[in-house]
Amino acid sequence: MDHSTKVQEVIPNLFREQYAKMTAVLCRHFGLAHIELAEDIVSDTFLKATERWTIEGIPQYPEAWLYTVAKNKTKDYFKHQAVFDQKVKSEISQHTDQEDLPIELDSTVSTDSQLAMIFAICDPIIPAEGQLCLALQILCGFSIDEISNALLTKKETIKKRLFRAKEQLRASNFEIKALLPTQINQRLPQVHKTLYLFFNEGYFSTNHNQVIRKELCYEALRLTVMLTANDRTNTAETNALLALFCYQSSRLDARVNHQGELVLFDQQNTADWDTALIDKGNYYLVQATNQEETSKYHLEAAIAYWHTTQNPAKWTSILDLYNQLILVEYSPITALNRTFAFAQVYGVEAGIKEAEKLELLHNRFYFELLGYLYTPVHPQKAIHFFQQALALTQSPAEQNILNQKIAALTTQQNEK
Repeated sequence: MDHSTKVQEVIPNLFREQYAKMTAVLCRHFGLAHIELAEDIVSDTFLKATERWTIEGIPQYPEAWLYTVAKNKTKDYFKHQAVFDQKVKSEISQHTDQEDLPIELDSTVSTDSQLAMIFAICDPIIPAEGQLCLALQILCGFSIDEISNALLTKKETIKKRLFRAKEQLRASNFEIKALLPTQINQRLPQVHKTLYLFFNEGYFSTNHNQVIRKELCYEALRLTVMLTANDRTNTAETNALLALFCYQSSRLDARVNHQGELVLFDQQNTADWDTALIDKGNYYLVQATNQEETSKYHLEAAIAYWHTTQNPAKWTSILDLYNQLILVEYSPITALNRTFAFAQVYGVEAGIKEAEKLELLHNRFYFELLGYLYTPVHPQKAIHFFQQALALTQSPAEQNILNQKIAALTTQQNEK
């Protein structure tokens, strides 16, 4: 294999792993006010790596090479850019001599910097969509195009969100260093919420061409693991959130078939479930258990746990958990999922009555649920509801599933 081919294989993974770390470490030294400078230096470092490694081959320690080049680029910037803000330069010089910037491949500094960066991004003043864009770009190294595709939003809109969010981030004066207890207490709930939205963006992808974005799920998983590695952020709620992510991620490969089509839960091949992730979910759920706290993440993790079991009596437990969850935080999806569990416990006719009370007439999942419930008792009505769901979805994968259901029921009706 020539150098060029190998570099093309290595650089994308290395970029995903190191971009966020390097940006966070650089921001630790010259502050969030100059986050673009950090991003530019890191991007230039990877560009140089691509050029050099294609010719010379990948070095023995590529991560160390990247940090050395980033450090040298930072020193060169201070030496040659006369227009650099004098105030920032003087602030940096108070902490360290610019000839010996302590930008090292140090796992503790790197982890602490990334952790602080997560908390900086989750400033309550930044709108949720802005936080999500920042997380994808700064914490995961996503390009504008990738963020646009992941969030199914125009590139110009993403650029505007990032611009506004970075302006707010700079104005916050949040320091990328070891977190104070007050900062953790104030922002950890928002950090949890952002990671939850982040994971769901991958698990229930809004991208029309991809029903699941695994890389988003795994990045959310990685960042949450980072929270559990710090004593002050390793809370019961953090562990519950991580347990939920592990359980959900365990079924990622089973949720899509070889044609890229979504596979419904009751049709999944359990042999495709990742038992190692299920075991990790069990571990983190135990870690999350205490006598003082039962958050929405605890309840959702417990529901996800029951879905990984083959216990025939599980639906009674799942319904009980949904009854609790809907009181903690109501959402249409929670209500629909609760109704599905209700039908599993009390039968489809009782489930239909419960579902029709919701009247979620602009929600395709509402009509899909009614179609599912009516299928065994009134196929013609089921077809009608599946057609209504079809009219409300733009996802080719979802459309394909609904069309298959309609076709199967139509054939069944014609054969009678």
